Amino acid sequence: MAWAVDFALVLVAAYLLALLTFHRIAELLTDVPGLSALGGWELLGADGDARHRAGQLALSLWQQVVLLVVEAFVLLVMGTFVYHWAALALTGRTLGKKLLGLGVAPRTGRAAALRAAVTTVTDVGCFALACCLLVAGALVMAVAVWALAVALFWANALAALSPRGRTLADRIAGTCVVRVPPPGGEHPARRPHH
Repeated sequence: MAWAVDFALVLVAAYLLALLTFHRIAELLTDVPGLSALGGWELLGADGDARHRAGQLALSLWQQVVLLVVEAFVLLVMGTFVYHWAALALTGRTLGKKLLGLGVAPRTGRAAALRAAVTTVTDVGCFALACCLLVAGALVMAVAVWALAVALFWANALAALSPRGRTLADRIAGTCVVRVPPPGGEHPARRPHH
């Protein structure tokens, strides 16, 4: 459940980045400086030079669109890493873990950075890379990275269901998820009864 809360935050960030990227692409396509220079009659009735310029313009537009999409994925990956790293380094737990009374131990800067890096790669990093490769036209590489992304995602997730409950991120960072008592006392389940 803690992972679901944290992943929902990542999905909200992805949605907002998608909206921003869509807006930036729409703005790019409605304000193309080269289209006004190439009149319709010039394009239809002209020699190969006008058609060549139109092809170059289309290629340039496509490259700009790809760059905008890649920028959005890079921001998503960086944002995911910063969220996990900052939350773990500062409080020892993400929002999802806090809501469920969980934390990550030991709480060190190195462990927070390693755990955040592995979580980011397995949750969104590889998927983002696969999408960027696909948009860039590298279909075979995109499919290979997508398969790797699915394998890493499940390797990390299924490890949490093991008897020790340590994910791939926990094993690499040398951490484990622990119960955190509420502030000001013991965990409610462990309070002595009077």
